[in-house]
Amino acid sequence: MPSAFVHLRVHTEYSLANGTVRIQPLVERTAEMMMPAIAVTDQSNLFSMVKFYRAAMKAGVKPVIGVDLWVTGGAGSGQPTRIVLLCRHHEGFLGLTRLVSRTYTEGQQRGLPLLDKSWLEGNTTGLIALSGGRSGDIGQALLAGKAAQARTLLDDWCRLFPDSFYLELQRTGRPGEEEYLHRAVMLAAAADVPVVATNDVHFLMSADFEAHEARVCINEGRTLNDPRRTRQFTDQQYLRSPGEMAELFRDVPEALANTVEIARRCNLELDLGRIYLPDFPVPAGLTLADYFRQQAHAGLERRLKKILPPDTPDVEAKERRYLERLETEINVIIEMGFPGYFLIVADFI
Repeated sequence: MPSAFVHLRVHTEYSLANGTVRIQPLVERTAEMMMPAIAVTDQSNLFSMVKFYRAAMKAGVKPVIGVDLWVTGGAGSGQPTRIVLLCRHHEGFLGLTRLVSRTYTEGQQRGLPLLDKSWLEGNTTGLIALSGGRSGDIGQALLAGKAAQARTLLDDWCRLFPDSFYLELQRTGRPGEEEYLHRAVMLAAAADVPVVATNDVHFLMSADFEAHEARVCINEGRTLNDPRRTRQFTDQQYLRSPGEMAELFRDVPEALANTVEIARRCNLELDLGRIYLPDFPVPAGLTLADYFRQQAHAGLERRLKKILPPDTPDVEAKERRYLERLETEINVIIEMGFPGYFLIVADFI
């Protein structure tokens, strides 16, 4: 990779509460700046994945798939903190989809999908973790002056992600970043853990900051001039060029080099354009097509009892017409490979 930097934490418009980056302009800008790869890490979702993957591959940019997650649980657990997970390969992608789904089905608190740290036990194969910077639990401990707790947290994350955990550094002008950065670099050196630089991107160009803030206000139900509104972002959280990032982190060059190394390690290939359905359970001795045919005939039989009572004139001929139509429909559905889909829909209906 010729570039000295790869963005590994980017929020698109699919980060519904606080992102304004559109996929196509993002990929075009990445290619324009001659960055060979880029990661999209939307907040708590993978909504943009297929669109991003296709656009990146078409533009000759390597797509890195990830998610920025709220996490709870673990030592010193209090308010939710952040962790960024990136897919190395297909197994990691499947694991990540299961974790994200679980945050919605089991982890929601006041509408916020949370990842329980305990869910990661035995479920981190194929994933790389970035610590979340000052918003991660290690960052919060360092800013609170709890160095021993930060080391304990770091050791636990490294246990969960052996050879795949990175302390994340940022310089976007937000309070506490520089203090955190210096403490994190010292901790990384003491623990022999790699550091990585990100810009926590939420908009494409610096001029887009005001539009981004308007989107944040809409989500919060505030106005731009409301003194009570949170101001979590700065105008520096745009897609900086490799040169800008090199200047920003000239004192920590390994944090830039590691972005390229992480991008090299992430090699997820998606097989798009094919239909994947869950395996619908069928009774022993029956194929999916056989069971679908059986259920379809049983359903028609129930309905015919209502629409064609036994005393209906010419009842057998009328029933035969229904059966012929049903067989035609069944054969088309089986030929197209959709019996499982119809069984799944019938099940939830």
